[in-house]
Amino acid sequence: MHFQNLSLADRINLLERSLRQTPTVELVEEGIRLFAKLEHNNPFGSLKDRPAFWLLKTAVERGLVTEKTTLVESSSGNFANAMASYCRLLGLKFVPVIDPNIVEANESYLRRMCETVVKVDERDDTGGFLKTRLNKVQELRNTLGDVYWPNQYGNPLVAESHYRFTGEEICRAFKQVDYVFVGVSTGGTIAGVSRRVKEQFPSAKVIAVDAEGSVIFGGPPKKRYIPGIGASVRAELVDLALIDEVVHVPEIETARACQELLYRHGLLLGGSSGSCYAAVKRYLPRMRALSPPTVIFTCADKGGAYLDTVYNARWCSRLEQ
Repeated sequence: MHFQNLSLADRINLLERSLRQTPTVELVEEGIRLFAKLEHNNPFGSLKDRPAFWLLKTAVERGLVTEKTTLVESSSGNFANAMASYCRLLGLKFVPVIDPNIVEANESYLRRMCETVVKVDERDDTGGFLKTRLNKVQELRNTLGDVYWPNQYGNPLVAESHYRFTGEEICRAFKQVDYVFVGVSTGGTIAGVSRRVKEQFPSAKVIAVDAEGSVIFGGPPKKRYIPGIGASVRAELVDLALIDEVVHVPEIETARACQELLYRHGLLLGGSSGSCYAAVKRYLPRMRALSPPTVIFTCADKGGAYLDTVYNARWCSRLEQ
């Protein structure tokens, strides 16, 4: 039977087969065994494929989403891309709410995949856009009729998806884990990964990586330009995470780390990956006490969409001001 003739539930079950284990690659770094977990090997190119799929699957199974439902969600890019892709395959309508910090390639993709894309341009009281995006989501929920809001910022299924997939894969791939560095935005990744890793490796330390200017861990807010890491609101899912320490990374260090990953290690990765690598470098002297520790950092997406930003010297000059 043709895919589109199957029931919505059957289509979801077939799509689950596309969620295969993503690879880890070892990087040469003195004094530690360093591994990058490459989440751009997910079907639609990012770490957010896992929660987008899991939220959709569960919502369909619970009857919260039918063929007549419109899904609405706030996103800085990757979650919207994943949700748009799955909804397009499933024949569902999806309205992403984005802001000016989204990279151009991601916005272009969304406008090809979705009939409607809502872009806010007013900064909130912290200098970011998240509160503005969330306000717009609530407005759309009140006007579009049969609407489902996945709520990637507060839905525990996001953490569950990373427990079942991302965290589980780390545990299967390694006999010992000493440190895991995870970028934080919605909090779902670090919540799921930290709980699964610490089940398997109780002595492992989970290091949360945040952007300078983000308020997630109580830092002073300021304008940020690199999407996918940090937030102007502390998401509820952060409270589910088992975090040992937090490392804040200035955006200029993120850009330099992205370039080092490319020119030294041959990995073209996105902004949050650079932040995690920069955090590893900042934390390095403390990890060398073990001989040698096994260190893993998550890489949320590939860097092609960031060529005009973190890989562009002129664009990066704004981060130094």
